[in-house]
Amino acid sequence: MSSPLVIKVGGRVLQNADHLHQLLTTIEQLARLRALVLVHGGGDQVQSLLNQLGFTSEKVDGQRITLAEHIPMVTGVLAGDINSQLVALAQQHQLNAVGLTLAAGHSVTCEVDHSRGCVGVPSPQDATLLELLLDKNFLPIISSIGVGPNGERLNVNADLAAAAIAQLLHADLILLTDVPGILDHQGELIDTIDAHHAQTLMTNGTVRDGMLVKLTAALQAAQASRRSIAVAGWQDAKALTRLARGEAAGTRIRL
Repeated sequence: MSSPLVIKVGGRVLQNADHLHQLLTTIEQLARLRALVLVHGGGDQVQSLLNQLGFTSEKVDGQRITLAEHIPMVTGVLAGDINSQLVALAQQHQLNAVGLTLAAGHSVTCEVDHSRGCVGVPSPQDATLLELLLDKNFLPIISSIGVGPNGERLNVNADLAAAAIAQLLHADLILLTDVPGILDHQGELIDTIDAHHAQTLMTNGTVRDGMLVKLTAALQAAQASRRSIAVAGWQDAKALTRLARGEAAGTRIRL
């Protein structure tokens, strides 16, 4: 089996049925080229539910502060509502999907980032379950819910979660976003970013908030796996196909 491809899904695509259908049509095509794993977040949906229930929540540097009393809602949205929806839609696209959390099969372990509340810092642990599923042509769809050292459920940033899964499987990684890739100050696509260039972009504020987390996750995955890492827009099916074939598209992260 060729090396897998891990795709992180998030943003507006998860909030629109037509967008999801478009993306899953592309993923159905990509599954003919590579073994795939999908990792998803759902921060906007979490925020919407918290607001409806009268809770306040905030982000720092693109990552959510998660209080203990928020965890049942966060878990319900990510591991329940969104994950089951993605599995159901994927199966309609002839994909043999299986819904999981990061903790399934001890795939990813988490330490607690106490500065952000019940937030997990993920580390790759055991590839056995995911390798078994991929070998049998299943499509794992993994929510960014982890488990801490004492069995506590943790909210994990989905970009960092996807990077940990890519490291675990020695896989290529695509972090999907609502724009074509990482953009410069003029809004133009940056084709390639190395570690030094990344530091400059983060220091001068060109890359910030959610894209800052994506770039950090991509650098971590590139450092650990030495595999192809890209940030790309989910709308461009041709770009995603090129990336699945190992060709240039979006923003490539290189060391």
